[in-house]
Amino acid sequence: MRLKEIAIEQRPRERLKSKGIDSLNDSEVLALLLETGSLGENVIDLSNNLINIYGLDEINSLSLTELMKIKGIGLAKAAKLIAAFELSKRVCSGKICEKVITNASDIAHHYMEKLKDKKKEYFIAVFLDSKNKIIKDEIISVGTLNSSLVHPREVFKEAIKASANAIILVHNHPSGDCEASDEDREVVRSLEKAGNLLNINILDNIIVSHNSYCSFK
Repeated sequence: MRLKEIAIEQRPRERLKSKGIDSLNDSEVLALLLETGSLGENVIDLSNNLINIYGLDEINSLSLTELMKIKGIGLAKAAKLIAAFELSKRVCSGKICEKVITNASDIAHHYMEKLKDKKKEYFIAVFLDSKNKIIKDEIISVGTLNSSLVHPREVFKEAIKASANAIILVHNHPSGDCEASDEDREVVRSLEKAGNLLNINILDNIIVSHNSYCSFK
């Protein structure tokens, strides 16, 4: 069935206008982004097939090239999907600033969501003021964590620029295993020593995967 053959009041855009976004299911929301279907299927059928085969989580993690390999998805549709998911991630990322941290879970769940689709290790420093309110975060390195990639100079240069009182270190393990390695512990020890000299505390080191985390403290 072509989209034109669906009653006007049942089309996603019209239902969005009359009943709001909450009235739409996942396939209909995806259809709003895709706008058009492909040869032989309307945009709702295309959206249904994508979700049935891949699921929203996997679609979210696909690259532009991978999306374009899917039947019915060209450059324009793939670019819209990439942009929509990226905007969502950036909105979620912004919510961490100004947050007051009281325990490890306050920060771990944010970065579990932010880093869950990453295939490489990201080492992030989160800078806090004297009331444990987040000033900003900064990606320090991308790649296998080691002391040459994560040098105290890079971490504390940003901490000083932000006038930070304390730092929480966060990095992901794409493998899903949150157990700290010897290299992880060596990096944290070197940063703690530098922090003691500068009177900037390392409050915690948190390792996250897509569905769990480990706090050193």
